[in-house]
Amino acid sequence: MKIKKFAKKPNDLNDRVGKKLIVCYPNDSLDDNLKILHKARENLEKINEVIVSPRDAKTFIVEKGNFFRIESIKGPQVGDLNLFQLNNLEEKFYSGKTRAFYGTHLSVGDKMFSCFPYLRSMATITWDTLDWYGYDNDGGGVHDVIGTRCDPYTSKLLTDNDYHYCCHSNLTRALVKEKNLNINEAEKIVHDVLNVFMCTGFTDDTKQYFMKSSPVRPGDYLEFFAETDLLGVLSTCPGGDCGSEHSSDEAKCYPLKVSIWNVNKKYLKDIKLSTISSYNKNHGLE
Repeated sequence: MKIKKFAKKPNDLNDRVGKKLIVCYPNDSLDDNLKILHKARENLEKINEVIVSPRDAKTFIVEKGNFFRIESIKGPQVGDLNLFQLNNLEEKFYSGKTRAFYGTHLSVGDKMFSCFPYLRSMATITWDTLDWYGYDNDGGGVHDVIGTRCDPYTSKLLTDNDYHYCCHSNLTRALVKEKNLNINEAEKIVHDVLNVFMCTGFTDDTKQYFMKSSPVRPGDYLEFFAETDLLGVLSTCPGGDCGSEHSSDEAKCYPLKVSIWNVNKKYLKDIKLSTISSYNKNHGLE
């Protein structure tokens, strides 16, 4: 935290601070299929759904060209989402690069990019019933790619407790039970998440990550379009709406629903799907 200042201010301080900001990764060149996707979503047909119990996680599969929704069904609840390419679990969601492209919180039109060396959009967000929230007076917003996921290691570090229903453990457990991975394989591929419905930001003074009660209510949902075959894993956070704490047996928690939706491919004929990076992987060695 940059609040403890030990170094002496330089004489040329005014020449060093307050320079013009530059957006690091302008996203104007990224394909925008939103007009096509909004037309297509008017013709969706639900083909499957999965209910994720409180303080647990479940896997689900979405075929390329289908849509999926994460929905609040019984009460305010936050979910932690991992995405993998179905046939190659090494290709997984890259929250850091997605954040660099779109900012700290995602909504309609934003894409979820995969890790190196693939770096393609795995899914595009097509609808968000909470997009009215924007950013509040504390700078808080919904659906963040800031937080990593609550995990048992941080819980042990800060409280000296062994807690097994953190989102990291929930996601690991689902991969072990439902995809027949061993626990070491599963834990190594669990990755930083999209915090669905979570309301978060950075404090003004210390710039620390904060959370507050989510504005999500039953019937709210976040909708995605799958740009490749996906394996999703969703954890219902043990913090419930994350208005008090996470990694807790005390917080009121609710299930979440994942629904899968098909659409006639005629509505997608003009869409530009993302592709794996064409970088030659030379890295300057030849």
